[in-house]
Amino acid sequence: MFIVEGNIGTGKSTFLAMLQQSLTDTLVTLEAVDYWQNESNGQSILQNFYESPHRFAYSMETIALKMRIQEHIKQQQSLMPNIVERSIYSGYHCFAKNSFEQGFLNQLEWNIYNAWFNFLTSKQCLPPQGFIYLQADPKLSYERTVKRERHAEDSISFQYIEQIHQKHEDFLIKKIGIHDSIAHVPVLILDCNYDLLTNKNKLLDYVNTVQQFIITHNQKNYATLTKKFDACQP
Repeated sequence: MFIVEGNIGTGKSTFLAMLQQSLTDTLVTLEAVDYWQNESNGQSILQNFYESPHRFAYSMETIALKMRIQEHIKQQQSLMPNIVERSIYSGYHCFAKNSFEQGFLNQLEWNIYNAWFNFLTSKQCLPPQGFIYLQADPKLSYERTVKRERHAEDSISFQYIEQIHQKHEDFLIKKIGIHDSIAHVPVLILDCNYDLLTNKNKLLDYVNTVQQFIITHNQKNYATLTKKFDACQP
């Protein structure tokens, strides 16, 4: 499994749509944004979070964790190469951790969230074969977020986008305090300050780069598993 990570407004939707069209032998799974953006539970949990983060942060992060763990378990059983949008890891290291540091989650809520995360990563989830980080300037990410005019994002602030950008940098580049299970997972960084909607050449170049990244690390993973298997033989 390969996971596409990135801040809000980095161009993930555009990029993943192109991956779906181009990599026909790879399963691409989008984040369940509609589930928490629309009124799937009687109201939009995402909009409620942006408008009142102290009240709804724990609900938002718990729902996101539930959806991501379900998708992770499902995709790690697939026999095809697969790419998944966002993960329980960015949910923890970027979004939930930021909510705790900003005081949106209290200490008790953070402890409960940590307990679930540690249980799920130790008992249910295999680490991914690679992360694909769509990196962009937070000012540009904010401009794109405002421009796309999603109703649930009306209350999102530049400060929040900037905080989430820094958390992605700490998680995927500096690897500050990351979970042991993903400490050595390779990271492919793609510069998404380009407008991928209009720069088709750059978009296709990135698709080819991702394809090579998948091929390389699938081969490495297969070689590692083979060595482990051989070592176990009498």
